[in-house]
Amino acid sequence: MQALKQTDFHFPKQTGFYRGKVRDVYFFGDRLAVVASDRISAFDVVLPRAIPYKGQVLNQIAAHFLQATADIVPNWLEATPHPQVSVGKFCEPFRVEMVVRGYLAGHAWRQYKAGKRMICGEPMPEGMRENDAFPQPIITPTIKAKAGHDQDISEAEILSQGIVSAEEYAILKKYTLALYQRGAEMAATRGLILVDTKYEFGKRDGQIYLIDEVHTPDSSRYFYADGYNERQAKGEPQRQLSKEFVREWLIANGFQGKDGQPIPLMDDERVAAISDRYIELYEQITGKSFQKQDYANILHNIETAIQNFLED
Repeated sequence: MQALKQTDFHFPKQTGFYRGKVRDVYFFGDRLAVVASDRISAFDVVLPRAIPYKGQVLNQIAAHFLQATADIVPNWLEATPHPQVSVGKFCEPFRVEMVVRGYLAGHAWRQYKAGKRMICGEPMPEGMRENDAFPQPIITPTIKAKAGHDQDISEAEILSQGIVSAEEYAILKKYTLALYQRGAEMAATRGLILVDTKYEFGKRDGQIYLIDEVHTPDSSRYFYADGYNERQAKGEPQRQLSKEFVREWLIANGFQGKDGQPIPLMDDERVAAISDRYIELYEQITGKSFQKQDYANILHNIETAIQNFLED
């Protein structure tokens, strides 16, 4: 099964390189090229098998939403010269990730279930159940930890520690809520609920830009709108559209990213099923038909696409 696990290019004008859990990033001064590989991670661990078409799905969903929100906030993206490549402006990232939650799910629910009624300085009303909607969306920022999971942080802590200025943080909040509203509206047209998501921002020449990916199943949680109210009334789990199904399979096979736990091996049938699920996610979220790329000569094609970007 063909998939793009990683790239190792060396361009004449290259000024830096960074390999994330999923993306390979090539820096060229004030520009960059991001290759969305087919690697898949869960519990902060990159799994051994790559998933065909996963990188294409994430890259094209991100581009879809970056283009659809450019009227709200300028973003880093200039072009997608290959199905797995995005190119654009390098921005100095803010250290804070802006997580926005419209519903009590995931990490927020785990905090609530443990008896907490505040998260990142935001109150959570009494009497809520898992997956209930908040009275209005709340922003629960995180900050990159030196190791391990990102850490919750409040607006007051961000400002007191000088991580972001008060003026700039006010802008980030405004952008975050506007982006979430647009994402929720777009999701609703596809029969979906945008439960929670995260945004990253950067700065370039004094201007704030939206960076990284937007509204993808790796950075967002979606519910199916059909049957949501009935499931809540009965206390049943919601139907999710995210990569939660991968985590659930790993948990069922004894893996949660803890020390000493062996990573279960995905056979070809499992890999194909995950690939099909990502394609389903793409089509459900965007309303577009997915066109599978050709993996023949993919490394050459990606390298050429980036080289052409540099010569523009």
